Amino acid sequence: MTSSAYSQPWPAPIATGALNATVSLPGSKSLNNRELVLSAIASEPTLLTDTLASRDSTLMIEALRSLGTQVQVNDDGSVLVTPGAFNREAKIDCGLAGTVMRFVPPISLLSNQDVLFDGDEAARRRPMNVTIDSLRALGAEVSDNGSGALPFTVHGNGSVAGGEITIDASSSSQFVSGLLLAAARFENGITLKHQGEHLPSMPHIEMTLDCLAKRGVKVSSPAPAVWRVEPGPIAGGTVAIEPDLSNAGPFLAAAMVAGGEVFIPGWPDSTTQVGDEFDGILQQMGAKIVRENFGLKITGTGAIHGIDIDLSIGGELTPVIAALAALADSPTIIRGVAHLRGHETDRLAALAAEINRIGGIARETPDGLEIDPSDNLHGALWQTYEDHRMATAGAIIGLRVPGIEIEDIKTTSKTMPDFDKMWNSMLEGNA
Repeated sequence: MTSSAYSQPWPAPIATGALNATVSLPGSKSLNNRELVLSAIASEPTLLTDTLASRDSTLMIEALRSLGTQVQVNDDGSVLVTPGAFNREAKIDCGLAGTVMRFVPPISLLSNQDVLFDGDEAARRRPMNVTIDSLRALGAEVSDNGSGALPFTVHGNGSVAGGEITIDASSSSQFVSGLLLAAARFENGITLKHQGEHLPSMPHIEMTLDCLAKRGVKVSSPAPAVWRVEPGPIAGGTVAIEPDLSNAGPFLAAAMVAGGEVFIPGWPDSTTQVGDEFDGILQQMGAKIVRENFGLKITGTGAIHGIDIDLSIGGELTPVIAALAALADSPTIIRGVAHLRGHETDRLAALAAEINRIGGIARETPDGLEIDPSDNLHGALWQTYEDHRMATAGAIIGLRVPGIEIEDIKTTSKTMPDFDKMWNSMLEGNA
């Protein structure tokens, strides 16, 4: 299973004036794929509305279909999920989707057949030992040739006792979420404890607990880094997916780089999405942000200030902040994101390499980046490393630096298939 061939390099457009655009975002990938998983193991059908159509969401749908779930994608973009018995052998293509490779193996334990997991070449380099070890701790037989990575096969027997389990989720909160999502279908539920030096992206775990609670599952956190999910039914019904606030980042950043205003409709008043943190962070970097008309409006002047920030709550915000930092008027220090070395690529190494490639000044640290202002930024090929957030980071810098070419803009199809069209429409004022 390999990734698609690169597209031709994409010339990143320069901003020729202040922006005045409204950008409507697709549904949240994080919520979309969590709700798909819960819908597949619910006690009744679920209709998902305002969904995301992207490579990651398609991979999740196909994975669930392979297990035995009926998934109907309607003309209006809504998705009807009807649970079915997991009683067939399956081959799951994870692509490069962390949510597929970490969320689907725990529910595959409910199958009484062998389930093979594989993905893109880059996915085979991502750590999976925590998932594999946790499945074994739950009593499953897993064949992985000792690699602790893709490909591996889960040999389920159709039921899981559950109970108490301890894992080290220092490299990704998705390991926690994957187990919690499946746990209501375990005979004894689960009491899950994280034991490690660091737990990244706590908001994503809170998102998982919130999704479960809204479907009637009893969840609790009896102690720090300990979570309890009680066994019981998972409700279906109708579930609306919020706009993807992490994917708002590049468009919000554009207003700061080019100046002017960008409005994001449908921004929720209250959310578990980590992208909501852009509000406070970008204001520290020089933006003005207001919540109005059931959305969020950012106003920029072109001035960007450096920042010293711990992004352990949401490492996925790092590429946007790093891109802005390359254009800032003072130094930036990003801390608490060592786990980004295990994402689609080693994002810290990739960001430092690409910023330096275009004449910037970036240094890797043990847990983040240091980025200094540079007067020598110039055009060059911005490599994307099969990583959608690397592509969008290059587009942000390209608004100000002539001659930036994004190696593979189509990698954005992971979460935003029409990013290039949306980006051009934003610059024209009508995204």
